[in-house]
Amino acid sequence: MAERWGTDRVAKLAPDPQSLRAALGMASPGRWETYGADERLLWGLCGGSGKQPYRTAVDRDGPAYTCSCPSRQGDGSRRSLRSRRGGYEQHPCKHALGLMLLWATNLVPEEPAAPAFAAEWAAGRRRAPVAQPTERDEAAAAKRAHDRHQRVVDGLAELDRWLRDRVRTGLAHVAAEGFAPVEQVAARMVDAQAPGIAGMVRRSAATPVSGSGWPGRLLGEYARMRLLVRAYEQVTALPPELAATVRSRVGFTVSRDDVLATAGVRDRWAVHAVRDSLEGKVDTRRVWLRGTESGRWALLLLFAAGAAELSAHADAGLLPGTVLDAELHYYPGRPALRALIGARHGELTAAPSPIPQPVDELLDHYATALAEDPWLGEWPALLAGVPEEDGPGWRLRCAEGAVPLQPAGIDMWPLVATSGGAPVAVAGEWTGMALRPLTCWHGEQAVRL
Repeated sequence: MAERWGTDRVAKLAPDPQSLRAALGMASPGRWETYGADERLLWGLCGGSGKQPYRTAVDRDGPAYTCSCPSRQGDGSRRSLRSRRGGYEQHPCKHALGLMLLWATNLVPEEPAAPAFAAEWAAGRRRAPVAQPTERDEAAAAKRAHDRHQRVVDGLAELDRWLRDRVRTGLAHVAAEGFAPVEQVAARMVDAQAPGIAGMVRRSAATPVSGSGWPGRLLGEYARMRLLVRAYEQVTALPPELAATVRSRVGFTVSRDDVLATAGVRDRWAVHAVRDSLEGKVDTRRVWLRGTESGRWALLLLFAAGAAELSAHADAGLLPGTVLDAELHYYPGRPALRALIGARHGELTAAPSPIPQPVDELLDHYATALAEDPWLGEWPALLAGVPEEDGPGWRLRCAEGAVPLQPAGIDMWPLVATSGGAPVAVAGEWTGMALRPLTCWHGEQAVRL
């Protein structure tokens, strides 16, 4: 029997979180007419919108994928250079990902022989020379890019009208109308292949129930969305790094291969904070690292599909209090923050307690980052202070002054107990209004909050 992959390994093959979410809907036996596996291949027939089922096959030696679906979501149909094999292969579509997730969870039976469509495709792969991009391939890729750009433009034009209508008619009725109108607009942004701004729209639905002062906060969120709409209108005229930031915020993705092809930054990267969240049906972990020599921050995003736990991820050992000697490759855009791990130079080791930064330094760095990316949601922070109650809330009293704490979803009492009334190092995320504490240190011991 062939070695069976884990769902975390399958999740890493998804070109972006949106593709992984779509694949979860395909990882159900009821969606497939038939499926099977042998020592090398997976295959299946999946019902779609047409009369004929989609024919899907996966060659685990590569891996490589084929499917008769007309998928054009995200970059799922885009060809990308796979340097380890020296050729060009497609990213998996949602059907291929869903089939692999079924197989990873032991739901695909072993069969003695693959059907003709899968066997012929696999045999063709073995006989074929390394494929090179042709003018036709490049023309097709250019057409797909143009079509997606136009869909995004049309979708953002609708969003712009919706935002202007909301402001013109006033915000008084927003709290009473519920989530449904906002969800309709968010779904339209997904259809327009702008999942990033769809997330911004969805998050705005919670603002009217966020307490006193919500109209001002909601108006600020609308302003940032409108700024993104206007920025994308002129994305081709923007400086390259700013254009990359705008495209990223709209929802365009960059392949892992392209990121790993950039120059790496080697350092001893100390893990300062970790935050888990559920985005749709995908478990997400945000890992904040800081170079012990360069002082640079980096953000790693880890994903787990369905019931797969993040603890089973290959990088699950990256927890506060550890340090990794490795090369990180940053995604395009400014500020350079999100990264991927490239070459590793040794195993994880214990990290000493970090040296906190002054509050003024944090705010200066955040202001610089915000000028480069006005849609920045949070910024890494490392401060020292005493946690104390401040009326109905909490604050961290530092030597340079107090900063408010955002304790939502955080157990504050381990932080209070660790401090014991004395200054303690605290790492977390600065939201622009408050610090979300995620880690504190008791001597050399990191305490995850």
